[in-house]
Amino acid sequence: MAADFSVVLDELDTTLRSIEAVLDVDRLRREVAELEQQAAAPDLWNDVEAAQALTSKLSYLQGDLRRVEELRSRLDDVGLLHEMAAEENDEATTAETERELESLRQAIDELEVRTLLSGEYDSREALVTIRSEAGGVDAADFAEMLMRMYLRWAERHRYPVETYDVSYAEEAGIKSATFAVKQPYAYGTLSVEQGTHRLVRISPFDNQGRRQTSFAGVEVLPVVEQTDHVDIPENEIRIDVFRSSGPGGQSVNTTDSAVRITHLPTGIVVSCQNEKSQIQNRAAALRVLQARLLAVRQAEQRAEMDALKGEGGSSWGNQMRSYVLHPYQMVKDLRTEQETGNTSAVLDGDIDSFIEAGIRWRRQQESVAAG
Repeated sequence: MAADFSVVLDELDTTLRSIEAVLDVDRLRREVAELEQQAAAPDLWNDVEAAQALTSKLSYLQGDLRRVEELRSRLDDVGLLHEMAAEENDEATTAETERELESLRQAIDELEVRTLLSGEYDSREALVTIRSEAGGVDAADFAEMLMRMYLRWAERHRYPVETYDVSYAEEAGIKSATFAVKQPYAYGTLSVEQGTHRLVRISPFDNQGRRQTSFAGVEVLPVVEQTDHVDIPENEIRIDVFRSSGPGGQSVNTTDSAVRITHLPTGIVVSCQNEKSQIQNRAAALRVLQARLLAVRQAEQRAEMDALKGEGGSSWGNQMRSYVLHPYQMVKDLRTEQETGNTSAVLDGDIDSFIEAGIRWRRQQESVAAG
């Protein structure tokens, strides 16, 4: 085992060195120091939104720096401890160092995935929209299951979430929902979840207990920042106000505070009914509209590039994951082949292994396309 241990230790050391190079630890330290200085400014909270963005970025970078420094320290320590245990024939300590090495392997793998997020918008917060598709009431119920899955995933990681709009279906579930995951790199992380998700189960809504297949779509967009220059002239939008509604269409607000914005040139419609005031809902809906328009612009640019390359567009989009609850239990990603039989854990937000496999798969696809 000693030979295996040193081989694994060398492999992890090489991987960690490449992570340290990609993250550029010295630059990271300088950036953290600069942000800490800015965060100490007495007038920081005069602009609440800018202050929140700065403190969020600082917290994230401090976390990155702490993780990589701790991993380096643990890796150095475990090597020394293993040598000492081997010299003294200490089997208990040897077993302990082997467990620590396995724990280090998992932690370094996770951090390596983070370094693969280098796309133009990957460091942004994410705007997630879930829509029920084919399958009637089962699809609406499935859309709500997916929404809960992502909210539980965010909760597990302690990522703040802001829900902008939930449109409830008449019998059960939701027609659609839009929420923001307000964490740096949430877009790069969750963007691999975009596409059509498929559920196979015995329908709880079918009185004959038949098996039903239903579909829900997940859209993930980067949150727009000022540098994106997504300007929307007033004469290109129509704004309607209405009363917020909850499950079963019941009114949950006594005033017309919910806002629906229609972008006339593209026909894109967004709505927000989560905030208490019409002004807040209008601001949130405009942010969602800007993100959609940025996505349209990105798609047009991609189409132009594909046309120049002579390709037919993106090859990885649509149906991407299957959730089978009957006749057997299985969640399987159709792109990466990642799968598990523990469907209840996945639907409770345990989706990191799928996300990590998706990020690695996307990087491979990009490498193949570039080559």
